[in-house]
Amino acid sequence: MSISVHSWLVRSREHAGWEAVTPLVMKESDHENQDAPLSYRGAWRIVWLVFFLFIVWLLLRALQPVILLFALVFLLAMVLNPIVVWLQKHQVPRFVSVVLLMLALVAVTTTIFVFAIPPLARQTQELVRSAPGVWQGIRVRIESVTQHYPEVRDALPRTDEMAGKVGAAAGTVGNILLRSTIGLVGGVASFVFAILLLVFVLANPRPLVTAYLALTPDRYRDQAHRTLARLMRQMIAWARGVAINGVITGMSIGVLLWLIGVQPALIFGVFAFLGEFLPNIGAFLVSIPILLVALSLGATKFWLALGVIVLVYQVELNVLVPGVLGKEMRLHPVNILFFTLATATLFGVLGVFLAVPAAALVQIVIDEFYLQPRKVDYAALDKEAAALVEGKK
Repeated sequence: MSISVHSWLVRSREHAGWEAVTPLVMKESDHENQDAPLSYRGAWRIVWLVFFLFIVWLLLRALQPVILLFALVFLLAMVLNPIVVWLQKHQVPRFVSVVLLMLALVAVTTTIFVFAIPPLARQTQELVRSAPGVWQGIRVRIESVTQHYPEVRDALPRTDEMAGKVGAAAGTVGNILLRSTIGLVGGVASFVFAILLLVFVLANPRPLVTAYLALTPDRYRDQAHRTLARLMRQMIAWARGVAINGVITGMSIGVLLWLIGVQPALIFGVFAFLGEFLPNIGAFLVSIPILLVALSLGATKFWLALGVIVLVYQVELNVLVPGVLGKEMRLHPVNILFFTLATATLFGVLGVFLAVPAAALVQIVIDEFYLQPRKVDYAALDKEAAALVEGKK
């Protein structure tokens, strides 16, 4: 009896020791597996992942108009949702709030079409009719400069070559505008469908958010929640900043250009407003047509127009942007330019409105799912980057 008890105790100790050692062995084997060569099963996973991404890419290309429409509607829903929530807090049912908001948007759109479109159309026609004269004026100015400075004449291409390039670029832009207007979301039917979709999204967004969170794996639920919350905050701040800065900047550009006699001032004011959708590079793109038209009117007009542009955008950069946007949209100009070209290539001119939201979404996703779990030391990395840029070891 004692021998059997002793044997049982020995076996129990050995078993307990084995259980204590097993986690260590498993950890060592896991560490070894991490450094092991790629297995057959791992290679097949990579192949299937590449194949899946390729299928997704084909679907995205086939559904470009639909994706653009839904993306614009969801973006607008994020921006308008705080207004609906504010009306709900004042005892207005959500569906009634959405209907009132849609009626207000229709009223504003109708007012713009009735009062703003006719002058814009007239000034656009004037700009088109005066385009040959504008180009002739620019050509005269360039030839005048090259006569006094032969080095500039050798560095610049001939005016005939410049005219051909400008004409080809104008034709390309015209084709893009036509394709975007007709092929993507142009037409009354698409507009009505977009309004109905916006009403459905705003009236009952909770099932959509619930589905988004339910599709996310449990271990990434917190990151998914923070990603959506951060994106909504940034889109609201971005829309508010675009609206305020765009109105002030557009009106300032239009009025000041009208005062110095650079026409069509109203068109240039609209360009300045639309340029606010592209932070950091919008001002540069807006300045090009203004300065070209001013140059055709003489050197004095050119310098006055340049002064107007510098004054308005310096005020915006140092006063409006810090006061309205704050630090919500911290996007590098290179990121903005990349996503501008990418969205324009995928969706046409209307896709440019998705450049900033797309850049913000990618930045938030990378930060939440990759950078924050790694606990990146940004201060140390910034010092290392500064050393590399300055050529230090």
